[in-house]
Amino acid sequence: MATHMIFGAIRKRTVFLSSSQFVSLSSLANFRNVSTLVIAEHEGGAVNAPSLSAVVAAKSLSKDNSISMLLAGSGRSLHDAASHAASCHPSISQVLVADLDKFKNPLAEPWAKLVHLVQQKGGYSHIIAASNSFGKNVVPRAAALLDVSPITDVIEISETRTFIRPIYAGNALCTIRYTGVNPCVLTIRSTSFPVPQSSAESKCNEAPISQVDLSTFDEDPISKSRYVTHTSQDTERPDLGNARIVISGGRALKSAENFKMIEKLAEKLGAAVGATRAAVDAGFVPNDLQAKLFSPKLQIPAQHFSPQSAQETGSALWLVKLERLLLQELYMAFGVSGAIQHLAGMRDSKVIVAVNKDADAPIFQVADYGLVGDLFQVIPELLEKLPEKK
Repeated sequence: MATHMIFGAIRKRTVFLSSSQFVSLSSLANFRNVSTLVIAEHEGGAVNAPSLSAVVAAKSLSKDNSISMLLAGSGRSLHDAASHAASCHPSISQVLVADLDKFKNPLAEPWAKLVHLVQQKGGYSHIIAASNSFGKNVVPRAAALLDVSPITDVIEISETRTFIRPIYAGNALCTIRYTGVNPCVLTIRSTSFPVPQSSAESKCNEAPISQVDLSTFDEDPISKSRYVTHTSQDTERPDLGNARIVISGGRALKSAENFKMIEKLAEKLGAAVGATRAAVDAGFVPNDLQAKLFSPKLQIPAQHFSPQSAQETGSALWLVKLERLLLQELYMAFGVSGAIQHLAGMRDSKVIVAVNKDADAPIFQVADYGLVGDLFQVIPELLEKLPEKK
């Protein structure tokens, strides 16, 4: 009886295949011809580092990949960024420039329509963007216009249509094979595709710069969103998302006044300041300092899923809440216990230093260097012994 059921299941799997699971010979031909459009972000006349990582990811698709970088905006900053893009990486074949005031601010609606327009003219096999706020804003809408399903947060490219991405808050890795039509739309975690120092510093032949024909660009008369303003902190410290060094504090600091010790230490090291959700909720710092790390070393035992940690995280939904992803080479955590949402993955941290008076704190399981001690004694000693930043 059991054997009969097994053969019956096999027959069903064999017979009832959907048409989308069959790949035509013409599709296979398209798979071999790899060309990629990189949706790039620029600021201050230069291409942002995560967009250069997207170029590295595109290059890993195929050695013969033709890579086009798309820049949009208006004014001098756009043209300076285009010049930078043309010579910043040897793998870039051409730079496409869309010069229109509509693109001055990174709103998803016009950008998605631009990507759709460029794809119609270029017929790219892949479209790639960094998995940052810009990419996550534009790519889903662009993929919807192109009637394809995007693959997000890719950390490894196995083959032209096979990718690896984390799931379950970074506790597992999922291999995805894309069997849909062109283009294959991806967002990549920039820290998983670092730009080699030789590529960043080497002088290469400038790629040609072409203007995108916007004569057929159809603006939406009823805009669903509008640009209001852009605010940033007036500080000399590096941005949390791009900093090489991050100094982070948790709820154990007890007050906003005490959190200033973290800021002083960050100033001495030229580091960015981060905070746990508990510290943010307690009002010690604004929520834009909330930090999340990634590392392949994470293994969280069942005993750490306790009522106490659930109380700190607020709810199980917090496990999938998006936090800021850090790219740091050095991460120092003071009074951070290591709740699941803060530890999730820790994939891209090069060196992790933890200071906590609780020897059983989960963060010590992923730290490269750990000190069991009182942060109110450790931080003043560090401030005293560390030289001033030059």
